[in-house]
Amino acid sequence: MPGGQGPAAGREQTAKSRLQRNLADIFEVVVDAVPDREALVCGGRRLTYAALDERVNRLAHHLAGAGIGPGDHVAAYLYNGTEFVEIMLAAFKLRAAVVNVNYRYVAAELDYLLRDSDAKAIVYDTRFTPTLAEVAGGLPLLGTRLAVDDGATVPGSSGYEAALAAAPPVRPGISRTDDDLYLLYTGGTTGLPKGVLWRHTDLLAAGLGDLEGAMTRQEQAERARAGRDRHLPACPLMHGAAQWVTLATLFGGGTVILSPDTRLDAGRLAELIAAERATIVTIIGDAVGRPLADALAARPDLDVSSVRVVLNSGATVSPPVKGDLMTRLPDAFVYDTFGSSESGTFAKSTSGTGNTPAQGRFAPREDAVVLDDELRRVEPGSGVVGRLARCGPVALGYYNDPEKTAATFPVIDGVRYIVTGDHATVEADGTVQVLGRGSACINTGGEKVYPEEVEGALKSHPDVADAMVVGLPDERFGERVVALVVTRSGAIPGDLDEHVRRRVAGYKAPRQVLLVETVERFPSGKPDYAWARARALDLDSRARTSSHSSA
Repeated sequence: MPGGQGPAAGREQTAKSRLQRNLADIFEVVVDAVPDREALVCGGRRLTYAALDERVNRLAHHLAGAGIGPGDHVAAYLYNGTEFVEIMLAAFKLRAAVVNVNYRYVAAELDYLLRDSDAKAIVYDTRFTPTLAEVAGGLPLLGTRLAVDDGATVPGSSGYEAALAAAPPVRPGISRTDDDLYLLYTGGTTGLPKGVLWRHTDLLAAGLGDLEGAMTRQEQAERARAGRDRHLPACPLMHGAAQWVTLATLFGGGTVILSPDTRLDAGRLAELIAAERATIVTIIGDAVGRPLADALAARPDLDVSSVRVVLNSGATVSPPVKGDLMTRLPDAFVYDTFGSSESGTFAKSTSGTGNTPAQGRFAPREDAVVLDDELRRVEPGSGVVGRLARCGPVALGYYNDPEKTAATFPVIDGVRYIVTGDHATVEADGTVQVLGRGSACINTGGEKVYPEEVEGALKSHPDVADAMVVGLPDERFGERVVALVVTRSGAIPGDLDEHVRRRVAGYKAPRQVLLVETVERFPSGKPDYAWARARALDLDSRARTSSHSSA
């Protein structure tokens, strides 16, 4: 046919226009569509999409020259910064994956992670040199070491910027697939870290909000040109929530704003929101939400009217904090998502003026269910407590751990599910009421008490700034409910017990309330219940000793 427009040519054109559901391919399409748009902001560094792509290409070539290729793992031992994003994208371009390192780890924990992940390269902040130096000599597989910033480095390391400057800026010529792997290490609240493996195509569908299936390159480019979000993730990139919203923003043609601070400074965060005209702010529960709401209240002069969405993920935002945020950000709504590193997003809820769902109440995805102990679906309105589960696009399993993979991802009636440790009921209207992690559940006199529900009741008191609830040994009931609270007045409110009992059943009300200056949380914002139990036991022991001494 004239012009080569026969069936074969048509099929070839379709193949060329189809966009691989691959994270690196999607990023490159966005770069070509909006090369001069600002992609990444952190401190004094501002990178357009073209500039970011060039740095990523240089890093990819350096890593490839060091032998990093498909299936290999590169560790990122860093605070938030453009380098973390560059490492992720460079690894994707090489069909490799990134190992996210918790920068709070001590040497033994770091050694375990780097061994378990089979990391062949590491990019690290020189502020972590002492810890890395303790373990690097015993890790022969860890051949490539790039140090970011000036300062002392681990032997055998090269400078990050020098490595980029010496490498070519062109894209590496690698053919990638939908099945390339993404790796995310997660420790949850218990146990050793586990490496969760995802196919790129499944992560796009379940974790990055793309539910439309494969698109053409032209459609992806058009979506990027239309994207104008300025997204500030107020959480560390070493955790999945920040990684996923960062990638989703870049794939949508938006701008990612990273704070250069190494610790949460809510006042500086509020200033950054105003200065950068952020339209979306991602928080991790009350750990970020409460300080941010207080900082905004203290700075009414800041213009934060650009914010349209406060996205919460990974931990609970209590109703009082949610209300304060909406008061300080009147043009925004709070968008809660519930999920896990293995499942992606299970469910969501939206809170706006005059519309605040009950704490822990979510509308589930169509492929999300609640399963009872026999792995049968819980009937809506039955009151049966089960565990959240999902089918469809979910993680492949855990790296090098087939037993744990089989236990967490069972096949039910020929369908593969991810079954989490999150307990929930299904309401008559089909919404799910999330009760909390089974590992944190308190059994008092045969009754189950989920800490998050009681914590919500405590934090709804106007004088309670934060709270954590645990179970301590009790001769009569097996366990008794104990609360650690932080108050604004510095004293335990006299009406706190009455306030709580108006909101939860009497057996759920704390039998003991202990005043603390702060409650410890993981960098992800999730509560550190191991710390809470140890602290509660210590305070309880001191109180008993003091009582006996007085007697």
